Amino acid sequence: MTNTVKMERSRINLSQQDLAEKVNVSRQTIHSIESGKFMPSYILAVKIAKVFNMSPVELFVLEDGD
Repeated sequence: MTNTVKMERSRINLSQQDLAEKVNVSRQTIHSIESGKFMPSYILAVKIAKVFNMSPVELFVLEDGD
């Protein structure tokens, strides 16, 4: 799974800490999601997508073989 969280976050000038506070997780969790080391739960994916006014499907993309 790939995601555009970092790109979207940068687009609206939001720090990892700011995003983490908006979705009630740690900054480290956001870093892990952005680097592809952690796949968020569906609920967390929805919360993050809402911050960017997107759907989870737009933000988190399944790759072939996922």
